[in-house]
Amino acid sequence: MRFAVLASGNGTNLQAIIDAVKKGEIAAELALVVSNSDKAYALKRAESAGIKTLFLSPKEFTNPQSYDRQLSITLKEEKIDLIVLAGYMRLLTPYFVKAFPQKIINVHPSLLPSFKGLQGIKDAFTYGTKVTGATVHFVDEMMDHGPIILQEPVRVSEKDTLETLGTKIHEAEHKILPKAIQLFAEGRLKVKRRTVVILEKEHTNTSH
Repeated sequence: MRFAVLASGNGTNLQAIIDAVKKGEIAAELALVVSNSDKAYALKRAESAGIKTLFLSPKEFTNPQSYDRQLSITLKEEKIDLIVLAGYMRLLTPYFVKAFPQKIINVHPSLLPSFKGLQGIKDAFTYGTKVTGATVHFVDEMMDHGPIILQEPVRVSEKDTLETLGTKIHEAEHKILPKAIQLFAEGRLKVKRRTVVILEKEHTNTSH
């Protein structure tokens, strides 16, 4: 299986994926890292690991759909089986999502469906919730909405600051995102309506 990571920033989740591939915890090839920002440290992480990179500038496209059309063409040329969003700060267009049905996964820093959007950690902290966490889910045409694959709860202590809570949530993300990629690679994820069933290894096949 060949997969690509889309990232816009520092790339700590990307690093967790790179490390998991090196350790053999992900039995798949990380074939491409794409960013919409030429300043994304994620690109440097990929280059250091010898992974092919692509910076695709939004300024060169008239609208989000034309951008996503070019991205789609590139990913299909690279024979990508799975697309992983790891801190990718662009909303995917319906066109793109339809081009890769149940082949796009995202990691989000809350226990969805609570605290959707860009400020998931801050919103949970401000709200005063006692438990938050991280979610990996399939991407559909609505933001932070697709079927949930894995979740990892994180307890919020009275001593936590926004920064310490963020650190704990990112550690949870680094734990479950590589695991979800491996489950996909093994053909162990089956979507029934909104529920993702994780199959036992002996029941797997190549369909998702």
